Order: sequence, then structure tokens, then C-alpha cells
Amino acid sequence: MALIKSVRGFTPKIADNVFLADNATVIGEVEIGEDSSIWFNTVLRGDVNGIKIGKNVNIQDGCVLHTLYQKSTIEIGDNVSVGHNATIHGATIKNNVLVGMGSTILDGAVINENSIIAAGALITPNTIVEAGSLYAGVPAKKLKDVSPEQTKEMINKISNNYRMYASWYMEEE
Repeated sequence: MALIKSVRGFTPKIADNVFLADNATVIGEVEIGEDSSIWFNTVLRGDVNGIKIGKNVNIQDGCVLHTLYQKSTIEIGDNVSVGHNATIHGATIKNNVLVGMGSTILDGAVINENSIIAAGALITPNTIVEAGSLYAGVPAKKLKDVSPEQTKEMINKISNNYRMYASWYMEEE
């Protein structure tokens, strides 16, 4: 059973059909929307400021989401996939985004719609990622535009697959 913990008077708000892996940790001022999934060894630490996650979002295994006290929050839109072992610290991620495995997105960064952050990328503080683009590298830079076909094939396919994967686990409960 996932660890769901209140802190500083804040209790996580989790939609009824969210999949929480047995060892996921959700603390404090966290809100998770419908059809989302929080996978194994993931920590959503809303102890110092808020974390808001939209609908059909998957936060994959080993991710860490945190903020700066009284300075930054995390806002994640709908239809977002956050790959294994990614770190998001006080950033905004809009709708229809793929965040690659092992990437890091730092405070004040904004990842606009229909974008892909490559595996291992470092999005430095206050970076604004253009809508419909692919960013990669350390520090990350724009490599190219993301076509509507890539959005459909990669971003939508992965988020929909994770909703299916979550359903397998929820059937077993």
C-alpha cells in the first residue's frame, strides 16, 4: 500500500481511479487527477509547497517531485508521461508532454505543450521550452520541432499505454 501522508495540515487529494504503486510516496499538498498513475519508488513530496498533477499522467518508477519552500510549485497538465528516474523540482509542465528517463527539470522551468524532453536532459532553472519542440543535452537545448505525427505516436501512445498498464494492477487489487 502506498504511503500517503499529511504534513503541515495538507492531505493529498487523489482521484478515485488513480493507480498508486505499493511503495509510492505521496506527501502533503499534492493533487492527482483522474486516470493517472504513480509508479514504484516514486516520491511526490508536497511538504514545502504544492504539487498539482492533471488527468492521464504517469509518473514512472523512481521519480522525485519536489519544490522550493515558499518559492516554487509543480504543475503538470494532462496527458503527460514522466519517464523512469526523472527529477522535477518546482517546474511547470503543460499538456501532452513526454519527459524522458533520467532527465532533470529545475525550478521555474516551463515545458510547453506537445514537447519532448529527451532522456538524460537537464532543463536549467527558468528555461522556457517552446511548444512542439524536442530539447536534449546537458544543459538542454532545442534540437528540432515535434511534428503532430510524433505527438500522436510518442506522447499519446505512451500516456495511453500507461493507463492500460495501471489497469492491470488495479484489477489485481
